[in-house]
Formats: sequence, C-alpha cells, structure tokens
Amino acid sequence: MQCDDADRARGMTSSFDLTTHGAALYGGAACAMLPALDRFVATLPADRAGLRLHGRPLLADLLGPGHAPGRIAAAVLGLPARPVRAILFDKTAATNWALGWHQDRTIAVRARVGTPGFGPWTVKAGIQHVEPPFAIIAAMLTVRIHLDDVPDDNAPLLIAPGSHTLGRIAEGAIADTVARCGTVACTARAGDIWAYATPILHASAAASGAGHRRVLQVDFSASGLPGDLAWLGV
Repeated sequence: MQCDDADRARGMTSSFDLTTHGAALYGGAACAMLPALDRFVATLPADRAGLRLHGRPLLADLLGPGHAPGRIAAAVLGLPARPVRAILFDKTAATNWALGWHQDRTIAVRARVGTPGFGPWTVKAGIQHVEPPFAIIAAMLTVRIHLDDVPDDNAPLLIAPGSHTLGRIAEGAIADTVARCGTVACTARAGDIWAYATPILHASAAASGAGHRRVLQVDFSASGLPGDLAWLGV
C-alpha cells in the first residue's frame, strides 16, 4: 500500500493530544517504513489473529530511535524509551474478531519471578505475562503502526478519550465510564501511526473482511522493572 502525500498532510491536522485525550495521530509518520515492514510481515505465519513477536533483530531495528515509532516514544516518555512488547494484528475474512471495552493491564516479561505487587501471572503464546502495579502501565505508551487503510468499516480502534487519567477502572464501571467519556473511532491510512496512553479504555468491532487490516502494535516503556524481573522486549 502506497502513502498518498495529500492524505498524509490532512492526517497531520488531528486535534487529539496524548495529555488531554490519551491519543494522538501522527499522519504518515511510518510511510518510509512501509516497504521494510511489508517485507518483514511477509516472513511471518499467515492467518494468525494476533502474533506476538520476539527475538527478531529486523523488527528491533525498525522500532529503535532511528525510526518514527522510537522517536515518538522517546519524545513522549523520554530516554531510554524502548519497545517492550510487539503484536501483529491482522483481521481478515479468515481471522476476524471483535474486542470488548477494556484496559491493557499486563506486561510481557522474560521469566516468571515472584515479585511483590505483581500478579496474577498468565502465559500467552508461550510468553510469560503478569499484571504489574498500575503505575507501570500508566507510564507506558502504546504505538499502533498501520500497514493498511482502516476506514470506518474496517474495524478502527475505538477509544474513550480521557479514560487514561482515571487509573485502574473496575470491570463493573467500564460501561459507565465509556458512556461518560464518549467514543471515538481512530481511522487511519497505511503509514499512519496512532499513539495511545496504554491505560486508555479501548475496543474494536469485527472487520469488513474485504481485505487485510494489519496493525503492528508496540508497547514502549522508559522504566525498568524491580528485582530480577526483565521486560521481554522485541
């Protein structure tokens, strides 16, 4: 998918900001990366709903400070902002799903190490995940790199603006919080980057199934973990 310069310029006019709304659009920021990302994705297994990525040097380079995602994370979080988890989502006719309203509350780590304040533990695709103290989630940034167009009918991420400021939201309070904050669909063109405060409430519908809806989602952090715990990274 090629980037259209005029569309990119229009994308830059987004009025959203990370502090107030918890999300910001960086129109066309990943255009220069698309050929390399397309080649990288072509090496991955197809028809996987969410592919967790680790131990891939090319991806680590593309997410470093020399490219747009790493620069955005460093500008928001400061140095040393680094990618700590990456997932490729691809909604197609073969792999399609809807996602209810929720907060991301777990992190990926290299190994399970009992640590006060961390838990419960889960294993996803063979990777250890744990729910940390919420302050760690609140200090993270999630970056979504769009490899395909995501118009209204292709399952754009839905967010509840401002919900990132409310701390850990109890499951029973999520619906009321979304109603109070409102809902915004984060449409995008290939090459756009949406950045989110990681705690923001979000959801998505099933895609149209007419084509790919590839999104590389990357969590960034500028802080370490206590004791012997270590971020998984990419």
